Amino acid sequence: MKILDQVKDVVTGATVFGAPYEKDGVTVIPAAKVSGGGGGGQDAGEAGGAGVGVDARPAGAFVVKGSDVSWIPAIDVNRIVLVGQIVLLAAILSWRSVARQRARRG
Repeated sequence: MKILDQVKDVVTGATVFGAPYEKDGVTVIPAAKVSGGGGGGQDAGEAGGAGVGVDARPAGAFVVKGSDVSWIPAIDVNRIVLVGQIVLLAAILSWRSVARQRARRG
């Protein structure tokens, strides 16, 4: 089960929370959303194979000031732009359909 040990080494608490750093009495602890998986197999002979995949995305950071702790979420600009493009495309297609209907009636 060597591959499973490698998966455990990759997906640990250290990969979810980054090293805290401090400046001017404020401590910041970055956090990431980590997901992963692995698999493997062996045929009737000696040949076999295995693979592991890991995806990590920024989730945000804990900010510690004295006894106050707050969570600052990360903003995924790429996801916001993608959703905006999908909404814009849907609006254009809807407008086009309405314009055709009005043209047929007029």
